[in-house]
Amino acid sequence: MPGVSLIRRIPRRRKPEAVAEQIAPEALPRSGLVDSAVYCEGKRASSPHTLAETFQALRDRPGCMAWIGLYRPDADELKSLADEFGLHKLAIEDAITAHQRPKLERYGDTLFVVLRAARYLDDVEEVEFGELHIFLGQDFVVTVRHSESPDLSVVRRRLEDDPKLLNHGTEAVLYAILDAVVDGYGPVVAGLENDIDEIEREVFDGDPAVSRRIYELSREVVDFQRAAQPLVHMLESLEAGFDKYEVDEELRRALRDVADHAAQVIERIDGFRVLLRDILQVNSILVAQKQNEEMTALSRTSNAQNDEVKKISAWAAIGFAPTTIASIYGMNFTHMPELHWYYGYPYAIGVMIFVGGALYIAFKRRGWI
Repeated sequence: MPGVSLIRRIPRRRKPEAVAEQIAPEALPRSGLVDSAVYCEGKRASSPHTLAETFQALRDRPGCMAWIGLYRPDADELKSLADEFGLHKLAIEDAITAHQRPKLERYGDTLFVVLRAARYLDDVEEVEFGELHIFLGQDFVVTVRHSESPDLSVVRRRLEDDPKLLNHGTEAVLYAILDAVVDGYGPVVAGLENDIDEIEREVFDGDPAVSRRIYELSREVVDFQRAAQPLVHMLESLEAGFDKYEVDEELRRALRDVADHAAQVIERIDGFRVLLRDILQVNSILVAQKQNEEMTALSRTSNAQNDEVKKISAWAAIGFAPTTIASIYGMNFTHMPELHWYYGYPYAIGVMIFVGGALYIAFKRRGWI
């Protein structure tokens, strides 16, 4: 493992149990120090309450290891860590600003690791991402969290319950954190898979809001892929240094197991992206079909209305001619042509019948009646 070597620890008397790493932000001390401990031979030998006490405790116990857990520390705290452990200023800047991509970089004898944890929120059906920065040296581990996840108190308790594993030093802490982050991806994969199943049902049920949900879920899958994908290269880089830094065989197997799990997660994520793309295409086809059916129904309705309008217009035209003639001759003016004509009445009736019949035949031939 680059920049790290195994150091045998001096046996020390075990001290009280670890303070919880995962606590609410409003309950955190001003210093940002959540938990700090010095371990010797895999056992907690000291539980300092400040960074200065931690530095002194580590100096007093050569060959031991310090694990300092911080939550959103300020620049002064990180500067004191940089001065004590010789941390590179670029890594410190990244730890202060956060919002970094997952990566593993070596600065001299120190490793700087950035991880993106993830957890699935069942109540809102969303994925929440957290950011964790790790500084790893020969005798110290500094973890800087910028979110509530991952829960490092669980990782710390697991290691303290297994002194043999913790005795491997800083490599064991890095392995345990990587394992916890990758294991945390499992519930996220299950939650996303359940969401995709729901979306498939909504697509075929014709839910009009499903397109937006497909888009939002696709964004979550992309963010998840960005968090998990770099782990493959990071773990390969760690594996490349196994022989050079004489990493214990058990840790090698454990890290390979983490790499296998990470590869499985990434395969599932790739499958989700393909599936969501196919679902979006199917949804587009179904929407287009529905629109075509609606347009066809609308056209049929419009045609039926046009037929009715034609019929009404034809009969109105047929009735217009007799009405016009009758209205003219109904005026009863004294000086009016044909008003006193003997054949005027039958002639007017005949004209009405003739005009109406001619219009009827004309409209009938056009199919309006």
